[in-house]
Amino acid sequence: MSKIAHRHIDVDGFKVFYREAGPADAPKLLLLHGFPSSSHMFRDLIPLLADRFHIVAPDLPGFGQSDMPSRDSFAYTFDNIAHVIDRFTETVGFDRYAIYVFDYGAPTGFRLALKHPERITAIVSQNGNAYEEGLSEGWNPIRAYWQAPTQANRDALRAMLTKETTTWQYTHGVSEPSALSPDGYSLDDYYLSRPGAHEIQLDLFGDYRNNVALYPAFQEYFRTHRPRFLAVWGKNDPFFLPAGAESFKRDIPDADVRFFDTGHFALETHAKEIAAAIASFLAY
Repeated sequence: MSKIAHRHIDVDGFKVFYREAGPADAPKLLLLHGFPSSSHMFRDLIPLLADRFHIVAPDLPGFGQSDMPSRDSFAYTFDNIAHVIDRFTETVGFDRYAIYVFDYGAPTGFRLALKHPERITAIVSQNGNAYEEGLSEGWNPIRAYWQAPTQANRDALRAMLTKETTTWQYTHGVSEPSALSPDGYSLDDYYLSRPGAHEIQLDLFGDYRNNVALYPAFQEYFRTHRPRFLAVWGKNDPFFLPAGAESFKRDIPDADVRFFDTGHFALETHAKEIAAAIASFLAY
C-alpha cells in the first residue's frame, strides 16, 4: 500500500489541505470532491490507485481542512473556488493531469478544462453533472432560490444542511445501508456545523445557477476537444440522474459510461469497482 501524505500548502495566501500519494514521476491524477464532503471521501480510492498514479486530492476552499475565510474576505463562488484550485495545481507542479470530478468538483474541474484544455489528459466523472437532463426534481428548492433570492427561499434551504439530510445523502439508493461506515457523513456534519459554514454553503447553493449557465460552454469544450472521458455513476443518485451521465455521449461519442447500483456517494460502496474501472480506462 502506498503511503498517503497529508499536507498543507500556501496558495497565494490561501491555505489548502490535500492528500498526496503515488510516485512523483507517474501520470498525474487530481481528485476533486463535492458537497458537503472533503478529500476524506477518497480515503478508500487513493490506496487502490496510488501504485500507478501520482495523486493529489485537495479540500476545496471552505471545506474540510482548507481555509474557510469569512464571507467578507472571500466571495464563495464557483469561479473563485476554481481559481484557487487552478493555482493549487500550478503550485504543486501539476502541469498535465487527469481529473476525477464529483458533485461540486465537476463545475470546478470543468472550469479548469475550459481554461487549460492542453493540461487535461482525461476526465473521470463520478456523478459530476454538465447537462440539464441530469438535474433531478431534488434541485427544485434551490432553483426557487435562483429565481427569487429572498431570505425566505434562502432559509428554506437550511434543511439541506442538517445532520439528517447529510446522512440521507449517503444512505439513499444504497441496497445495504449497514455496509456504510458512518465516518463519512459524521465528518461532513462536523465540518458543516462550524460557525459560518451554513451561510457559506447557502451562498454556493445560490451561485450554482452559474454552473448551469456554463453547461453549454462545458459541452462545447467536450465537442471541440473530445477528452478521454469515463463516467462512473451511482444510478440511484437523488440529485444527478443517469440521463446526465448518458448525455456525455452526445458530445463525446467515445465516452465510456458505467452505472453502479448505489447512490450519490458511490465510493462509499463501490470504491474497488470504480478504481478498477479507472485503472483500466487510463491504462491506454
